[in-house]
This record gives sequence, C-alpha cells and structure tokens, in this order.
Amino acid sequence: MSKPPVTLGSTLTCPACGYAEAMTMPTDACQWFHECASCKTLLTPKPGDCCVFCSYGTVPCPPIQLGGSCCG
Repeated sequence: MSKPPVTLGSTLTCPACGYAEAMTMPTDACQWFHECASCKTLLTPKPGDCCVFCSYGTVPCPPIQLGGSCCG
C-alpha cells in the first residue's frame, strides 16, 4: 500500500504579531522552536501539539499528515 503524498510547505503565523512566513518543513526532525522574523517572539508548540507547524502552520508536520505520531 502506498503512502499518500506529503505536503512539505506550510505557512507559520506568529500569534503575537500576525506575521506569516512560508517555510519548508523538515522531514527528519521535529521543529519545536521558531523565532518570528518580524517581532522575534520564540514560538513553541501549544500543549498537546508536537511541533510549531502543528500549532501555528497551515499544514501539520509530515508524520501527522501520514497518520502517525511525531517525535515519539
């Protein structure tokens, strides 16, 4: 059974200032931190989310897209 295609592009939106930044998600690691390019706020995952893409991105991280868990 083949896996569905994974979307690697996601736009992170800063909850502090609303700045949106298009990014490419890593496929080999979780991204737990991201500094907003506009206001320099350090983004971290919301409680229950595995990474900043799942919390603030337009697309969840690749492991979640595939129906698995992220970062074990």
